[in-house]
Amino acid sequence: MLTGKELILATKPFAKEIRWRSWYTTITSFFLLIGSIYCTMPFLPKFLGLPQGGAIAFRIAASVFAAMMLSRVFIIFHDYQHHTILRNAPIANVMFTIFGVYMITPPNIWKRSHDHHHNHNAKLFSASIGSFPIMTRQKFMEASKNEKMVFLAIRHPINMFFAYFTTFMFGMCIQSFISSFRRHWDSLVVLILHVGIAVFLFIYYGWFTWFLTFFLPFFLSQMLGSYLFYAQHNFPGVVFRKNVEWSYTNAALESSSFMKMPPFLQWVTANIGFHHIHHLNSKIPFYRLPEAMAAIPELQQAKVTTLRPSDIAACLRLKVWDADQNRMIGFDEMDENGGNLAGA
Repeated sequence: MLTGKELILATKPFAKEIRWRSWYTTITSFFLLIGSIYCTMPFLPKFLGLPQGGAIAFRIAASVFAAMMLSRVFIIFHDYQHHTILRNAPIANVMFTIFGVYMITPPNIWKRSHDHHHNHNAKLFSASIGSFPIMTRQKFMEASKNEKMVFLAIRHPINMFFAYFTTFMFGMCIQSFISSFRRHWDSLVVLILHVGIAVFLFIYYGWFTWFLTFFLPFFLSQMLGSYLFYAQHNFPGVVFRKNVEWSYTNAALESSSFMKMPPFLQWVTANIGFHHIHHLNSKIPFYRLPEAMAAIPELQQAKVTTLRPSDIAACLRLKVWDADQNRMIGFDEMDENGGNLAGA
C-alpha cells in the first residue's frame, strides 16, 4: 500500500504533458466555445432559414452548450495556471489571459487564491482564501451573530446559485480590488470591461441576445463551477484536521472527492471530478487523470460523490465540523444542549 511521498512519486510518470494533446484540447475547446457563442446570435438561424420557433430553440440550445464550454475551457485555464500544460507558450499565455479577463477571473488573484487553497486544503484553522470557510462546532457556537451569519451565507446554496454575482463579480473582482487596490487594480479593469460588453450587447442587439449570448452562459457555468468546487471538499466522509496533524497527501485523499459523472459531463468538466488525484499532484494534465487512477490502486479507493439530487442534498446540508464525532454535521444533528445552528 503506497502512502505519503511514495504515492506522490508513483503519480510522477503521469505528470508529463503530451504537448500535441494539450494544444489539440485547448484549440478545439476554444473553437467550440466561440462557435457556440456565435450560434446564440440571431445571424446563423436567419442564414439557415429557421422559422421563429426553431430559431429560438436553436439559440437557447447553443446558449446552454456555450455554458458547458465555458466550464470546460475554465478548467483547462485552471490547468494552465498550475503550469501543468502549455508552459512557456506565448500564444497560450495570450489566449488564457484574454479568457481569464472574459471569465471575470483576473489571472493574478485566481492563481494566488487557488495556490493557497492547494497548500492549505482541509486545515481546520487556516484562512479560507480560495475555499469555502470551515468552522468547528465549538467555534461556531462561540462566534458572534454577525460572524455566524456571514459564515452560513457563504456556504448557502443561494450563494452558489448566484455565483456569477457573489463569487466572481464580488469576490474575484470587487473584494480583491478593495482589499488591495494597488495589487489588484486589474480586477476593477476586468469588471469594467465585462459590464461594458454586457451594455454593448444589450443596447445594440437587445435583451434576448444579451441574455443568451452573455448572461445565461456565465450564470450557468459559474453556478456549476461554484457547486463543483464546494462539493469536492464538502461531502459526507470528508476529513478536516488541525494544522499540526495535517499532511498534504491525507488532505488530497481524505478531503477531496472523486465525483463520478456520465462520460459527457466528465468531458464538459475536463475531468475535474478526479479531484483527489489533482490535489495529490496538480502537475498531472487533466486528460491524464483517468489514466493515473486506472494505474494506481490506492487512487481507486477515493471517497465518492455524484451529481444525483440525493448526493447534492447530502453535500449541501453539511455546515460545521464536529470534533467529537470527527465529521461534518448539519442543522439536524445539533442537539439542544449544544445549541441549534438554524436558530443561532
